[in-house]
Amino acid sequence: MKLQHTVIAVVAVLGAFALAPVVISSGFLLSLLIMVLLTTLMAQAWNILGGFGGQLSFGHAAFFGTGAYAMAILQVHAGLNAWLALVLALAASAILGAVIGGLAFRYGLRGSYFSLVTLAIAELLRILANAVPFTGAGVGIQLPLHASLSSLQFADKTGYLYFLLAFVAIGFALSLWLRHSRFGAYLLATRDSESSAQALGINVQRIKLLATAISAFLMGVAGVFYVQYFQYIDPGIAYGTAFSVQALVAAVIGGTATVFGPLLGALALQILGELTRNLMGGAPGVSLVIYGALLVLMVMFFPRGVAGVLKKR
Repeated sequence: MKLQHTVIAVVAVLGAFALAPVVISSGFLLSLLIMVLLTTLMAQAWNILGGFGGQLSFGHAAFFGTGAYAMAILQVHAGLNAWLALVLALAASAILGAVIGGLAFRYGLRGSYFSLVTLAIAELLRILANAVPFTGAGVGIQLPLHASLSSLQFADKTGYLYFLLAFVAIGFALSLWLRHSRFGAYLLATRDSESSAQALGINVQRIKLLATAISAFLMGVAGVFYVQYFQYIDPGIAYGTAFSVQALVAAVIGGTATVFGPLLGALALQILGELTRNLMGGAPGVSLVIYGALLVLMVMFFPRGVAGVLKKR
């Protein structure tokens, strides 16, 4: 698809989401759309590093939880304005991504080694968040309710949808940039063969490091949104496996290194999740089993994801 056509399609999709609160009065449907957008954002974050960069992360919850906890701690304990806390929380997530990427790539970690390192760091952060007092330890942190724009809390779901939609639009813009920019070409070349990319004069370490920081930034946005929307965060939510799995599975099912893959994967996961909850009554662990089975089936029969299937047609 040409760049112009892709941009038009992205604008149309964003416009449809923007019009949704006007035509939909159901709180349930609005909540579902918000969760679709949240999953899309997480999948976009994972897609930058795992799809375009080929660095498969199993621990993206490290960036999600850092953004969420930084946002909560800066408001509750430091008394900062929500907008300033937002900037600092996203900076914290991006810096964490740069630190993890810098250390991992400096020592040549890639493939399964990089995946396990990200998983281990997320688990380490979960243990630390359970132990230190300023995170609320195992109890977590509850945000006080102040429904106002200055507090980044809204009286209804429409405000949250538009706030999240703005960052999903940034995620789309980043995906388009990676598909049609020199940096994106360098990143794809690095994914396909690091040695060949280095032979062509590409600074592989710098490219991967920047991709990790951008990916961490977007995942941090998801964490910030979560804590503002639900007004609560604890170590299990922040650094547990659930959001790492969601980000990875949605990106792979939708189609890695594509512009619309994260959205398609998010739609599939959220619709499947609602069907599962209705059929299974919210039994614990069922959603993860289904996600795993769906991931295996997609990798076996449709390795290019839903976006790849639709592109063939």
